[in-house]
Amino acid sequence: MTLAEMAVEVLTTADGREKTALSHKYAAAWFAARQSETPLEIGVATPPVQPARPERPELLSPRDVPRRRPGSPQGRIALLHAVAHIELNAVDLHWDIIARFTEHPMPIGFYDDWVKAADEESKHFNMICDCLEAMDSHYGALPAHAGMWRAAEDTAEDFMGRLAVVPIVLEARGLDVTPGMIEIFRKAKEDDTVAALEVIYAEEVGHVAYGSKWFHFLCGRHEMDPKDTFHDLVRRYFHSALKPPFNEEKRAEAGLPPDFYWPLAEETPAKARG
Repeated sequence: MTLAEMAVEVLTTADGREKTALSHKYAAAWFAARQSETPLEIGVATPPVQPARPERPELLSPRDVPRRRPGSPQGRIALLHAVAHIELNAVDLHWDIIARFTEHPMPIGFYDDWVKAADEESKHFNMICDCLEAMDSHYGALPAHAGMWRAAEDTAEDFMGRLAVVPIVLEARGLDVTPGMIEIFRKAKEDDTVAALEVIYAEEVGHVAYGSKWFHFLCGRHEMDPKDTFHDLVRRYFHSALKPPFNEEKRAEAGLPPDFYWPLAEETPAKARG
């Protein structure tokens, strides 16, 4: 199989545990082949418009997903369920970028980065599922957000738009909110969940960095200004303003300077307002 064919097989596998097992299998095959004398071909394949999904969770409009206070055990389960849903979508998003844009010639490092990211997101999903099961719940027990794939559909024909919106906007948002989630579970003395979220937090910096790296690579290829191009693409494809407060330290670690995201925020920082 080519890498693109492997990506499509992951995308068309519905069950979350089966999807992530296949993701791990193909990531291992890719990196083993990269170390051998017969590397895998990238190939060409046609990814689905939407990835396969299990019957549960029920997918609802964002406004219809029940909100629960995270201070209660049920609220913490709901929060973890939402994280599991995000991580499963991230697995598909990273395999999708591999399969969907093969007409754009890219260095082999591009594929190394996104296969690694998909492999890590698969681990994240399984860690959070393990935490849910330890709390006598499971992924699929609660409704989930139906809009998670919207960014992929909106950018299905725009390679740079995909890089701008998915890793540099959506995954960077994870860097902003994860420290607060870690504190919620630390206060509840749920140490296994804290450990899982800390792994996710550390590795998501790398995924945002991959987005920034390859976005800047394409801007250089096409002689485009990265900041102006990013602003134009986010305004085109992302359907709300970016929400502060921002984790400026981790965003900088991932290669995102403040002048990338503050102009797109709901408010301007006081120092910029003068």
